[in-house]
Amino acid sequence: MTTRRDFLLQSASALAAGLLLPRSLRAAARPAASDRLNIALVGCKSMGWYDLSDLMQQPGTSCVALCDIDQGILERRAAEAEKNWGRRPAIYGDYRRILDREDVDIVVIGTPDHWHCKIAVDACTAGKDVYVEKPLANSIAECDAMVAAAQRYGRVVQVGQQQRSSELWHSMKACIDSGELGHIGRVNVWANFAYAALLNPAADSPVPDGIDFDMWLGPAPKRTFNASRFHGSWRMFWDYGGGLLTDWGVHLLDMALWGMNVQGMPQRVAAAGGNYAYPDNFAETFDTLQVTYHFPEFLIQWSNVAIESGPYGRNYGLEFKGTNGTLVANRESWEIIPQGDRMEARLVKPTNNDHLDHAKNFIDCVRRRDMQTACPITNGSFCAKYAHIGNIAARTHEVLSYDDVRHTFRNKEADRFIKPAYRKPWKI
Repeated sequence: MTTRRDFLLQSASALAAGLLLPRSLRAAARPAASDRLNIALVGCKSMGWYDLSDLMQQPGTSCVALCDIDQGILERRAAEAEKNWGRRPAIYGDYRRILDREDVDIVVIGTPDHWHCKIAVDACTAGKDVYVEKPLANSIAECDAMVAAAQRYGRVVQVGQQQRSSELWHSMKACIDSGELGHIGRVNVWANFAYAALLNPAADSPVPDGIDFDMWLGPAPKRTFNASRFHGSWRMFWDYGGGLLTDWGVHLLDMALWGMNVQGMPQRVAAAGGNYAYPDNFAETFDTLQVTYHFPEFLIQWSNVAIESGPYGRNYGLEFKGTNGTLVANRESWEIIPQGDRMEARLVKPTNNDHLDHAKNFIDCVRRRDMQTACPITNGSFCAKYAHIGNIAARTHEVLSYDDVRHTFRNKEADRFIKPAYRKPWKI
């Protein structure tokens, strides 16, 4: 339950970050439990479409609108929607036209990360509930603004960190909470994926027909079109994403923080990164990165490299190192490797469809007007901040400590990464 004190703190957070939220009387609580929920999707190429498809499997839902800056993708998805669900949705190139529709109840945001904040804040202000892909936002200040908007306007928000709806990860959490692993002094988290390296990049070129590239850039700085910075690969450029740490890191760090019952910021963060695996990497983000989050009684360590192999034969995962045994986990399973004879070996496999269950949880929460979704916006913000802090530590070559109340690292070089400068005319 959000208290008046919590509300004032969140509002102050947004003000301190320099992101002012407009007042609106449009955020009436709706719909009634018997009503059909009308859904609109912004960003139709990949995860947004899969999120929409899962939401459309829930009873009483209807897709009424699609929005994308790529006309080819938009037309193809509209045809798929008509084939799959028996109705051709309206199509738009500007998300604001969707928000003007009174019949839209839910907005799904599947855009590149740099658009998440602006669209989500506008959707909350317009009285829409939101399903937003991870990471919640592309900066710390945008995370704060999104949380403040959702709370101010009483909107239900689900962040696409679907592991929170997985029985596999819940059973892992129960095992850790039982204490049977003994004292855990270190959690190791890794994600090694080749797509962190962009080799043989394309040259700059004219914008392809059917693409509104200026709208794609949105609040990000103006720059030339390049196919190697566009669909999919945008994640590897700071103006739009944060590399593997924000792409996979929010999923896996979420499990590390949840498993260790972390509620606040780390004491300090140290990091180093660069394009060391592939020195000719076209990406701005790091194909090789190491981050250490320090806590009073343990460490959480993140690493990534653009070579698809890793500890325990897993190219991504977590390792909870306890005095009685080690728990190793990823989406395929978790297992216990005993320390001597202090505990028994164990292997647990997944038993449910976490994506579909995550969608169901969101729709159920929308109908109940329950803000505590499986992954509420506060948790999405928390995990995204951890990822951003790690990247900032690596970019500044500084050991950092972030004050989440005063919104500062007390380091001028690091503080300049907290809030992006939106390109005119975009603003919050």
